[in-house]
Amino acid sequence: MGDKTHTHPGAAGRAVTADHPASVRNVVLVGPSGSGKTTLVEALALTAGAVNRAGRVEDGGTVSDHDDIEHRQHRSVQLSLVPVEWDGIKINLLDTPGYADFVGELRAGLRAADAALFVVSAADGVDGATRMVWEECQAVGMPRAIVVTHLESARADFEEMTRVCAEAFGADDPDAVLPLYLPLRGPAGPDGHAPVTGLVGLLSQKLFDYSAGERKESEPGEDQLPRLEGARNRLIEGIIAESEDETLMDRYLGGEQVDVKTLIEDLERAVARGTFHPVLAAAPAAEGARQGLGTVELLELITRGFPTPFEHPLPDVTDLDGTPRHLSPCDPEGPLVAEVVKTSSDPYVGRLSLVRVFSGTLRPDDTVHVSGHGLADRGHEDHDVDEKVGALSMAFGRQQRPVTRAVAGDLVCVAKLGRAETGDTLSAKDDPLLMAPWRMPDPLLPLAIQAHSKPDEDKLSLGLSRLVAEDPTMRLEQNQDTHQVVLWCLGEAHADVALERLRSRYGVQVDVVPHRVPLRETFAGKAAGRGRHVKQSGGHGQYAICEIEVEPLPGGSGIEFVDKVVGGAVPRQFIPSVEKGVRAQAAKGVAAGHPLVDVRVTLLDGKSHSVDSSDAAFQTAGALALREAAAEARIHLLEPVAEVGVLIPDDYVGAVMSDLSTRRGRVLGTEQTGAGRTLIRAEVPEFEIGRYAIDLRSLSHGTASFSRAYARHEPMPPQVAEKLREQDAENP
Repeated sequence: MGDKTHTHPGAAGRAVTADHPASVRNVVLVGPSGSGKTTLVEALALTAGAVNRAGRVEDGGTVSDHDDIEHRQHRSVQLSLVPVEWDGIKINLLDTPGYADFVGELRAGLRAADAALFVVSAADGVDGATRMVWEECQAVGMPRAIVVTHLESARADFEEMTRVCAEAFGADDPDAVLPLYLPLRGPAGPDGHAPVTGLVGLLSQKLFDYSAGERKESEPGEDQLPRLEGARNRLIEGIIAESEDETLMDRYLGGEQVDVKTLIEDLERAVARGTFHPVLAAAPAAEGARQGLGTVELLELITRGFPTPFEHPLPDVTDLDGTPRHLSPCDPEGPLVAEVVKTSSDPYVGRLSLVRVFSGTLRPDDTVHVSGHGLADRGHEDHDVDEKVGALSMAFGRQQRPVTRAVAGDLVCVAKLGRAETGDTLSAKDDPLLMAPWRMPDPLLPLAIQAHSKPDEDKLSLGLSRLVAEDPTMRLEQNQDTHQVVLWCLGEAHADVALERLRSRYGVQVDVVPHRVPLRETFAGKAAGRGRHVKQSGGHGQYAICEIEVEPLPGGSGIEFVDKVVGGAVPRQFIPSVEKGVRAQAAKGVAAGHPLVDVRVTLLDGKSHSVDSSDAAFQTAGALALREAAAEARIHLLEPVAEVGVLIPDDYVGAVMSDLSTRRGRVLGTEQTGAGRTLIRAEVPEFEIGRYAIDLRSLSHGTASFSRAYARHEPMPPQVAEKLREQDAENP
């Protein structure tokens, strides 16, 4: 932001550590897939001296080498931490996936960070999903800056991109989204495209030339000053508008020259408060170069304008019984409160937990209390255990560089916490605490799986439990109705990564099978049945006869059994036996093998034998009577109906409502939720929304979200039921 000369700390080969929260900056990079986040992280690491000129760390890998799956899929699929050092400040760069299926990793990064860099491509612009994340950060006051990448693109226009960003991100105050530097282009090449070779600081009015592969400062030419004047004046006015000095604007408009140092100090305060959002440009270094364009300026902004962890509000903390605890924010000497923001498995060191320390200081070999609550619906049982901390380290590519402690505000990798899961709280053994979990997206795409072979079956349960422990955006379900193992995911790519990790990390091969929706059966009208179980074949015989009447009940009634036997036709001790047989048959189904519900079964009459009647005989007779009644009646198939809420930008309301109608959905109503978004409430059969997570994303270009909750079972339309029966006959 100024014209300071920087030295490189030479961090390559050693762990970057922090002794105090004031010397830490936690920054998350946000942006769509392909915007250049990982490339930018590598460029910042090169400029900060954390890697060599070839962009490699000591083991020959790059700072972004983390997961073989990422190399195979050619995209980031998980949160990764790259620590660098600049001017004595440790910067924890949190690189997040841009693809929507891995939004859980993005949310973990937002939880661990104190500020955000929004990375947008000059070639692609700002997408709706990135706008949504911006609004979330805005709602909690997280400081944000914008980095424009891909300036080498033939159609890249930084000034136009700045206007687009102001429109997308500055709806309330466009003058709070302004550039700090303007790119300079060199001579045009044979294709007519002029590459960006440097930047001009609007406040310092200095030219920073990167054409030789390293930042060189000089004075701009006279011919360049007119281009800067309008942008500089607007930037100064934007900064003064955010100044705490209320007289400054009047003095400026009155013709007083404002000192550049004062402007920079006001700018830094406004950025740290989250009220001003500078736009910068960046590009990776050319081969053999030492610095990428704009990387020094970015590192300056992070170290001087982004807030320290002291300025990050502490998430709600309670004792284990729910009593609120009020702690000083980011006190290294305070009670230990840390949170597992990511869990992964390393082939060399085993399970690794990426931990953000919010209070206190974490040291190797400490015994800590591990507490996990509130994710039982995701297959995570509540747990409170004491565990010994293993080695502390800083991840750097495939390396783990040891550190001796992690102070409040810092991030660190912790080894050998065997019970800790993503989202768990770490606290002192003698003062256990619990931190409120962050909001995680609901997995709404079902993936039904089964073990490929008997050896896989033996390993499946352990592999799945480890998988969901690492990723709380997955939910594991053992469906009691369909007897399927269902892994609920955020999308197809998320599901692909889950299967790949089961295979490569845990050695479990699984087959994906069609997901079955739990159906029910019920009687459409009254029917009668007679169950006769009489066997006389030598020895002790079996004798039981019962007559029943079945009638439908309102939805949700279950099975009601009524005894109307008179005269002792069925002895009292065998009445419960008939009911037991009826309920057992109802659970198995009477037509298509689905549980029977919402009927009243009335026992009217029967016969018994003084010697040959028994509990087992009357159970069998009750089941036979129910089957006979079903054979004479019309049976309805009942399908589950979900109550669905779709949150959608107003532009897509018509398309979404039309799509819901094609899914046999009934729209119950709509309501405005502010900021140009509408909530559509509808009831939709679950048969129709198995892949809705994917289809809605496509329909809304990634800008919509939805929730679903079971409402009830109701009769399936005859034509749909018949089609289903035909499918079942073809695939028994």
